[in-house]
Amino acid sequence: MTQSLTLRRPDDWHLHLRDGAMLKGVLPETARHFARAIIMPNLVPPVVTLAQAEAYRTRILAALPKGAQFEPLMTLYLTESTDPADVAAAAASGLVKAVKLYPAGATTNSHSGVSNFDKVQPVLEKMAEIGLPLCLHGEVTDPWVDIFDREAAFIDTILDPLRRRNPALRVVMEHITTSQGVDYARAGGENLAATITTHHLIINRNHILAGGIKPHYYCLPVAKRESHRLALRKAATSGAARFFLGTDSAPHVDALKEHACGCAGCFTATNTMPLLAHVFEEDGALDRLEAFTSLNGPAFYRLPINQATLTLVKHESAQIFPEKIFTEAGPVTVFNPGFPVHWHVEP
Repeated sequence: MTQSLTLRRPDDWHLHLRDGAMLKGVLPETARHFARAIIMPNLVPPVVTLAQAEAYRTRILAALPKGAQFEPLMTLYLTESTDPADVAAAAASGLVKAVKLYPAGATTNSHSGVSNFDKVQPVLEKMAEIGLPLCLHGEVTDPWVDIFDREAAFIDTILDPLRRRNPALRVVMEHITTSQGVDYARAGGENLAATITTHHLIINRNHILAGGIKPHYYCLPVAKRESHRLALRKAATSGAARFFLGTDSAPHVDALKEHACGCAGCFTATNTMPLLAHVFEEDGALDRLEAFTSLNGPAFYRLPINQATLTLVKHESAQIFPEKIFTEAGPVTVFNPGFPVHWHVEP
């Protein structure tokens, strides 16, 4: 029997679009299903100023397919030399919706990020004053900390002290991957939220390493033990207002993924909504999918809920996703969940 589910059109609260040929190739995959997305600023060079954010937004809009309805929500990349007045002016413009903090060296194009958190304290104080959210990549970069422990260590040694020092600061813990992240977000009060990716709801670290290395499952933060994946599933499907979707869809051409030092990132823009319907149905929570994808994020970011809708239909036949998206920069492999998915987005 065919099942259908109609919900407000979803938003993606953590998205990588890159630039140039890659941007042109992957943007249609997001714009097909999502109304808005928080756009990551880790280009080369990074998007640090309002003028750079305006220029990047113009390039994104120019790359949209004709007739697509999609709004890029811009962010600034926080550096140790960022001027609090510049951040306030960017927020006042209405174009910049958040500031992104990367610990220096934590992930792709993060080398301009923060090493000394004292140096960004004036910016954080200004953001707290004006209510501008801080989006955090939550991993320590100390090489002596095990890669599977870096999120938990970040919460204890950086995030919690930072929030105690700035209690009015509105913070999004991005792409949480651990039960510790879930627990901290649950207990954090109204100024704290967390995004969860599609792929971290589906894979654990065995998917990357067991039976041979699977480069297209490698991401940062890296997938953790099965117990952590289950904690993320419980949080995402709970309907709790502080958890919402941020896909962290991160395109890299295959030549840079299938490499001796492969890039981190899973490309999920193409099939996120059918995959989430599958996950939420498995957990008996289809009635809470709309909260996760369409309601909780706008509430935290203080933006209106989308009026347009999206309908998912479950068919007897499994969905056939493209294996790759072909861009002028090169082919990008679409995330493969490893199981049949029967949910389709209605055209």
